Amino acid sequence: MSSNRIKQQSPVTDIVKKTDFQSHAVLFPDNMLEGLIPGASVAHNGCCLTVTKVDGNTIWFDLMHATLNLTNLGLLVVGDKINLERAAKFGDEIGGHAMSGHIMCVARVVDVIDSENNRQVWIEAPEKIAKYLFDKGYVGIDGISLTIGEVRNNRFCVNLIPETLQRTNMGWREVGDEVNIEVDPQTQAVVDTVERVLAAKNTTL
Repeated sequence: MSSNRIKQQSPVTDIVKKTDFQSHAVLFPDNMLEGLIPGASVAHNGCCLTVTKVDGNTIWFDLMHATLNLTNLGLLVVGDKINLERAAKFGDEIGGHAMSGHIMCVARVVDVIDSENNRQVWIEAPEKIAKYLFDKGYVGIDGISLTIGEVRNNRFCVNLIPETLQRTNMGWREVGDEVNIEVDPQTQAVVDTVERVLAAKNTTL
Protein backbone atom coordinates (compact mmCIF):
# COMPACT_ATOMS: atom_id res chain seq x y z
CA MET A 1 0.00 0.00 0.00
CA SER A 2 1.24 3.50 -0.81
CA SER A 3 0.72 6.89 0.78
CA ASN A 4 -0.54 8.52 -2.45
CA ARG A 5 2.44 10.85 -2.61
CA ILE A 6 4.48 10.34 -5.77
CA LYS A 7 7.99 11.13 -4.61
CA GLN A 8 9.91 11.22 -7.87
CA GLN A 9 9.93 10.80 -11.61
CA SER A 10 12.99 8.73 -12.43
CA PRO A 11 14.39 7.30 -15.67
CA VAL A 12 14.63 3.69 -16.73
CA THR A 13 18.32 3.04 -17.43
CA ASP A 14 18.28 -0.56 -18.66
CA ILE A 15 15.77 -3.17 -19.84
CA VAL A 16 16.37 -6.88 -20.29
CA LYS A 17 13.57 -8.67 -22.16
CA LYS A 18 13.01 -12.41 -22.15
CA THR A 19 10.04 -14.59 -23.09
CA ASP A 20 7.06 -13.45 -20.98
CA PHE A 21 9.50 -11.82 -18.56
CA GLN A 22 11.34 -8.54 -18.21
CA SER A 23 13.82 -6.92 -15.85
CA HIS A 24 14.45 -3.21 -15.74
CA ALA A 25 16.70 -0.84 -13.83
CA VAL A 26 15.70 2.59 -12.53
CA LEU A 27 18.01 5.39 -11.39
CA PHE A 28 16.86 6.35 -7.89
CA PRO A 29 17.51 9.72 -6.24
CA ASP A 30 19.51 9.71 -3.00
CA ASN A 31 16.45 10.66 -0.93
CA MET A 32 14.69 7.40 -1.85
CA LEU A 33 17.54 4.99 -1.06
CA GLU A 34 17.32 4.83 2.73
CA GLY A 35 16.60 1.27 3.84
CA LEU A 36 16.07 0.10 0.26
CA ILE A 37 17.13 -3.55 0.05
CA PRO A 38 16.22 -6.58 -2.10
CA GLY A 39 12.68 -7.63 -1.24
CA ALA A 40 11.45 -4.07 -0.63
CA SER A 41 8.39 -2.82 -2.53
CA VAL A 42 8.32 0.22 -4.78
CA ALA A 43 5.39 1.38 -6.90
CA HIS A 44 6.16 2.05 -10.60
CA ASN A 45 3.37 4.05 -12.21
CA GLY A 46 1.19 2.67 -9.44
CA CYS A 47 2.21 -0.98 -9.89
CA CYS A 48 3.88 -2.54 -6.88
CA LEU A 49 7.20 -4.23 -7.78
CA THR A 50 9.84 -5.95 -5.66
CA VAL A 51 13.47 -4.84 -5.57
CA THR A 52 15.72 -7.63 -6.86
CA LYS A 53 19.12 -5.88 -6.87
CA VAL A 54 20.61 -2.67 -5.47
CA ASP A 55 23.68 -1.33 -7.32
CA GLY A 56 24.34 2.12 -5.88
CA ASN A 57 21.55 4.34 -7.20
CA THR A 58 20.58 1.80 -9.85
CA ILE A 59 17.76 -0.43 -8.62
CA TRP A 60 16.59 -3.54 -10.48
CA PHE A 61 13.10 -5.07 -10.65
CA ASP A 62 11.55 -8.14 -12.31
CA LEU A 63 8.24 -8.04 -14.16
CA MET A 64 6.25 -11.22 -14.69
CA HIS A 65 3.97 -12.03 -17.62
CA ALA A 66 0.81 -10.90 -15.79
CA THR A 67 2.36 -7.54 -14.92
CA LEU A 68 3.43 -6.96 -18.51
CA ASN A 69 -0.08 -7.77 -19.75
CA LEU A 70 -2.04 -5.71 -17.22
CA THR A 71 0.10 -2.56 -17.00
CA ASN A 72 1.93 -0.05 -19.18
CA LEU A 73 5.33 -1.10 -17.82
CA GLY A 74 5.91 -3.46 -20.73
CA LEU A 75 5.78 -0.42 -23.05
CA LEU A 76 8.71 1.30 -21.38
CA VAL A 77 11.90 2.07 -23.27
CA VAL A 78 15.25 3.18 -21.86
CA GLY A 79 15.04 6.85 -20.92
CA ASP A 80 11.33 6.85 -20.10
CA LYS A 81 10.50 8.37 -16.73
CA ILE A 82 8.16 6.62 -14.32
CA ASN A 83 6.34 7.69 -11.17
CA LEU A 84 8.10 6.21 -8.14
CA GLU A 85 6.78 5.73 -4.61
CA ARG A 86 8.08 3.71 -1.70
CA ALA A 87 5.67 1.54 0.28
CA ALA A 88 3.76 3.36 3.01
CA LYS A 89 5.06 3.11 6.57
CA PHE A 90 3.09 3.32 9.79
CA GLY A 91 2.41 6.97 10.51
CA ASP A 92 2.62 8.15 6.88
CA GLU A 93 -0.01 10.64 5.78
CA ILE A 94 -2.59 9.10 3.46
CA GLY A 95 -4.13 11.57 1.01
CA GLY A 96 -7.00 10.82 -1.36
CA HIS A 97 -7.67 7.09 -1.20
CA ALA A 98 -5.41 4.21 -0.21
CA MET A 99 -3.61 2.71 -3.20
CA SER A 100 -2.95 -1.03 -3.16
CA GLY A 101 -0.50 -1.15 -6.07
CA HIS A 102 -2.66 -3.70 -7.90
CA ILE A 103 -3.43 -2.35 -11.37
CA MET A 104 -6.75 -3.41 -12.88
CA CYS A 105 -6.13 -2.38 -16.48
CA VAL A 106 -4.58 0.15 -18.81
CA ALA A 107 -6.65 2.92 -20.37
CA ARG A 108 -5.97 5.33 -23.22
CA VAL A 109 -5.68 9.12 -23.02
CA VAL A 110 -8.18 10.49 -25.56
CA ASP A 111 -8.00 14.26 -24.98
CA VAL A 112 -5.80 16.79 -23.20
CA ILE A 113 -7.02 20.35 -22.57
CA ASP A 114 -4.36 22.77 -21.32
CA SER A 115 -5.07 26.16 -19.78
CA GLU A 116 -2.83 28.64 -17.96
CA ASN A 117 -2.93 26.97 -14.54
CA ASN A 118 -4.72 23.71 -15.18
CA ARG A 119 -4.63 20.62 -17.33
CA GLN A 120 -7.67 18.46 -17.98
CA VAL A 121 -7.02 14.91 -19.19
CA TRP A 122 -9.75 12.69 -20.61
CA ILE A 123 -9.30 8.93 -20.45
CA GLU A 124 -11.31 6.12 -22.03
CA ALA A 125 -11.68 3.17 -19.68
CA PRO A 126 -12.62 -0.41 -20.62
CA GLU A 127 -16.31 -1.15 -20.08
CA LYS A 128 -15.56 -3.54 -17.22
CA ILE A 129 -13.96 -0.65 -15.29
CA ALA A 130 -16.32 2.16 -16.28
CA LYS A 131 -19.02 1.01 -13.86
CA TYR A 132 -16.72 1.91 -10.93
CA LEU A 133 -16.19 5.52 -12.07
CA PHE A 134 -18.36 8.30 -10.66
CA ASP A 135 -18.27 12.09 -10.64
CA LYS A 136 -16.14 13.23 -7.66
CA GLY A 137 -15.07 9.66 -6.98
CA TYR A 138 -11.47 8.50 -6.73
CA VAL A 139 -9.27 6.80 -9.29
CA GLY A 140 -5.59 5.88 -9.38
CA ILE A 141 -3.80 6.89 -12.59
CA ASP A 142 -0.19 5.72 -12.85
CA GLY A 143 -0.16 5.61 -9.05
CA ILE A 144 -1.57 9.11 -8.54
CA SER A 145 -4.69 9.37 -6.40
CA LEU A 146 -7.00 11.74 -8.29
CA THR A 147 -10.58 12.96 -8.05
CA ILE A 148 -12.74 12.30 -11.09
CA GLY A 149 -14.09 15.52 -12.54
CA GLU A 150 -16.74 14.17 -14.89
CA VAL A 151 -17.87 10.86 -16.38
CA ARG A 152 -19.35 10.47 -19.86
CA ASN A 153 -20.23 6.85 -20.60
CA ASN A 154 -16.88 5.05 -20.32
CA ARG A 155 -14.81 8.24 -20.54
CA PHE A 156 -13.78 10.34 -17.57
CA CYS A 157 -11.61 13.36 -16.89
CA VAL A 158 -9.29 14.53 -14.14
CA ASN A 159 -8.17 18.11 -13.50
CA LEU A 160 -4.52 18.57 -12.61
CA ILE A 161 -2.93 21.42 -10.67
CA PRO A 162 0.63 22.67 -11.39
CA GLU A 163 2.08 20.72 -8.43
CA THR A 164 0.80 17.42 -9.83
CA LEU A 165 1.99 18.32 -13.31
CA GLN A 166 5.47 19.10 -12.04
CA ARG A 167 5.83 16.07 -9.75
CA THR A 168 4.31 13.33 -11.93
CA ASN A 169 4.19 12.07 -15.50
CA MET A 170 0.75 13.61 -16.02
CA GLY A 171 2.53 16.80 -17.01
CA TRP A 172 3.65 15.26 -20.30
CA ARG A 173 1.04 12.61 -21.05
CA GLU A 174 -0.39 12.96 -24.57
CA VAL A 175 -3.35 11.66 -26.55
CA GLY A 176 -2.78 7.98 -27.31
CA ASP A 177 -0.70 7.28 -24.20
CA GLU A 178 -1.73 4.32 -22.06
CA VAL A 179 -1.97 4.77 -18.30
CA ASN A 180 -2.36 2.31 -15.44
CA ILE A 181 -5.75 2.38 -13.71
CA GLU A 182 -6.60 1.33 -10.16
CA VAL A 183 -10.17 1.94 -9.04
CA ASP A 184 -11.18 2.83 -5.51
CA PRO A 185 -11.58 -0.54 -3.73
CA GLN A 186 -14.47 0.70 -1.56
CA THR A 187 -16.40 1.82 -4.63
CA GLN A 188 -15.66 -1.50 -6.29
CA ALA A 189 -16.93 -3.43 -3.27
CA VAL A 190 -20.19 -1.44 -3.14
CA VAL A 191 -20.88 -1.78 -6.87
CA ASP A 192 -20.10 -5.51 -6.93
CA THR A 193 -22.25 -6.13 -3.84
CA VAL A 194 -25.22 -4.29 -5.31
CA GLU A 195 -24.87 -6.24 -8.57
CA ARG A 196 -24.82 -9.57 -6.70
CA VAL A 197 -27.87 -8.65 -4.60
CA LEU A 198 -29.86 -7.53 -7.66
CA ALA A 199 -28.84 -10.66 -9.58
CA ALA A 200 -29.96 -12.87 -6.67
CA LYS A 201 -33.32 -11.10 -6.46
CA ASN A 202 -33.90 -11.48 -10.20
CA THR A 203 -33.24 -15.23 -10.07
CA THR A 204 -35.84 -15.70 -7.32
CA LEU A 205 -38.59 -13.77 -9.12
